[in-house]
Amino acid sequence: MSLFKKIFSSEKKETLDKGLEKSKTTFFSKLSKAVAGKSKVDDDVLDNLEEVLVTSDVGVDTTLKIIERIEERVSKDKYLGTEELNQILREEIAGLLSATNVGEETDYVIPADKKPYVIMVVGVNGVGKTTTIGKLAYQFKKKGFKVVLGAADTFRAAAIDQLQVWADRVEVPIVKQEMGSDPASVAFDTLKSATSQNADVVIIDTAGRLHNKVNLMNELSKVKRVMQKVVGDAPHDVLLVLDGSTGQNAFEQAKQFTKATEVTSLAVTKLDGTAKGGVVIGISDQFQIPVKYIGVGEGIEDLQVFNKYEFVDSFFK
Repeated sequence: MSLFKKIFSSEKKETLDKGLEKSKTTFFSKLSKAVAGKSKVDDDVLDNLEEVLVTSDVGVDTTLKIIERIEERVSKDKYLGTEELNQILREEIAGLLSATNVGEETDYVIPADKKPYVIMVVGVNGVGKTTTIGKLAYQFKKKGFKVVLGAADTFRAAAIDQLQVWADRVEVPIVKQEMGSDPASVAFDTLKSATSQNADVVIIDTAGRLHNKVNLMNELSKVKRVMQKVVGDAPHDVLLVLDGSTGQNAFEQAKQFTKATEVTSLAVTKLDGTAKGGVVIGISDQFQIPVKYIGVGEGIEDLQVFNKYEFVDSFFK
């Protein structure tokens, strides 16, 4: 299929294949059981397939869309053998994800007319937010961009310390204050510093508390307002980091955060340690918010730009 042309380097593709290994193995063992003893795709197979997709964390709504697409194929082609099911699934999931013009990037890029390009990173504690920021900083720096980090998660000393560790590791400047400082003040100082240094990319960490949506909403709104005093249209990207290994809980977090603030992109982490990789398919489809990055390993290179064609190709390889 032309959809699955080779658009990543082979090394990057190998990392993706390896990172999705657990999800893939679990999915195909379930799929094998679903079609055991069947020679053609009938109602029983479709019912079993529905269960396989739901239990693989694809999500109910997205699963129903996929089943509907396969039912149309069955009624049109009259006879479909179960051995063709893998290829059909691959085509229909790629088709579903192609309905939105996102997930087509292959590299770390920023708009040329936004300088500095400001990314505000949100997400609950423990999802891999700080690690994602560090790896993003590394990738942007590798591309030749000048990067500045802002430690605006001032509620936890550990968050500031962790970001400092990444700043040192990647060798990029960081703006921080004491624990308990006003996050908006840190964001303001970060943008001031970034503009004076003629930086290309600014990545701002924010607090990950979700126990009170109103407080979170107010806080993130204030951070945005204060940033706009320095860079009028900041932030250019509000990146929500989700832990892929939590499956359906990631959906719930996405729901809560999209209510609290306007999320413009998603990063799904920790896919290498879980069998719940299907969550990326569901989240891409359900929220109509682009999945920009996926974490498929612990190495600094293992945060990848999400490309839906490569993802589906690796998942069904």
